[in-house]
Amino acid sequence: MRRILLAVAALVAAAFVIPSPAAAAGLTAVTSFGSNPGNLGMYEYVPASRPAAAPVVVAMHGCTQTADNYYANSGWPKYADAYGFVVVFPEQRTGNNSNRCFNWFQPGDTTRGQGEALSVKQMVDSARSRYGGGPAYVTGLSGGGAMTAVMLAAYPEVFAGGSVVAGIPAGCATDVSSAFNCMNPGVDRTPAQWASAVQSGGRPRVAIWHGTSDTTVVPRNATELRDQWTAVHGISTTPTSTSSLPGTSVETYGTDQVKVFRVQGMGHGTPVDPGGATEQCGNAAAYFLDTICSSYHTARFWGLAGSGPIPTPTATATAPTATCHFGSNYQHVQAGRARTTSGLTYAVGSGQAMGLYNTFTTHTLRQSPPGYYTVADSGCP
Repeated sequence: MRRILLAVAALVAAAFVIPSPAAAAGLTAVTSFGSNPGNLGMYEYVPASRPAAAPVVVAMHGCTQTADNYYANSGWPKYADAYGFVVVFPEQRTGNNSNRCFNWFQPGDTTRGQGEALSVKQMVDSARSRYGGGPAYVTGLSGGGAMTAVMLAAYPEVFAGGSVVAGIPAGCATDVSSAFNCMNPGVDRTPAQWASAVQSGGRPRVAIWHGTSDTTVVPRNATELRDQWTAVHGISTTPTSTSSLPGTSVETYGTDQVKVFRVQGMGHGTPVDPGGATEQCGNAAAYFLDTICSSYHTARFWGLAGSGPIPTPTATATAPTATCHFGSNYQHVQAGRARTTSGLTYAVGSGQAMGLYNTFTTHTLRQSPPGYYTVADSGCP
């Protein structure tokens, strides 16, 4: 009898526990969302409070990760609760890729209307149909970042915005070998060449996040992504303004159609900033690096945060202070300060010739404005 009474008491107590109105139960599997030609898994986080036409954010994990990894550490659920949007977490299966990388380098998975790209698009369609048809956005890390660029290029009319984290421009690779070359040392193309990989029909706003010390997907990819999306929007590759956030330089292009966040000294990962403040989020873990909460600033960039608080960046409409960088041509290319063509090296921005692409030829490069480099061997600045 005592056990029965204790059980009844527990049930009564449970009946009076009121869940927070701002938080949902957690990550939920969606087993039916279309033909799913890419054989991906779909999970979603749905806040308890949301508008009738809730926005949908697609967040794609990196290689070796899972949907649950990205849900638990990226910080996106915090802002889904705060601002009322749904987050879809696609998941790669080991049957498709043994390292759980999205196949951003396989034409059968990146072409509009095919494979994994179509599966992710079907997830968006499913979520939008069930949650009121709000605007859609897409983000992801590394392989998920490269797949983000693929989704924006294949379906630009579907997404109002994107955020590529430590990713690679759409159309860079067509197989495994070229994928590794895109990652490191990177591939140089003209803005027009990059733009040709993007379908017509939409012009999403694009944020680009990259660590300046990333040796897995080298920082020059951030510059090539900038070239791709400024060309798509028909705007200059010279920033209209620059600003700063904690440990991060920010370049704004055009009228805020493209934004580049360069996290100083950060390696390969999603920038997070554990803590309880509005602009803090996520958990530090493998490939979730304690620097700045990229999810918060991305949500702000997309306009999802409404009138909520935002830290005031230190803005400068004029050219920023020049920075100088000494190194070999190989090091400059690795860092995204120079590009290589047919064994020769050229400064990014100015296009000045720097000689052979090797570890023996050295130069000092002057950067001003961000992303524009000139040879300054005679003195800098």
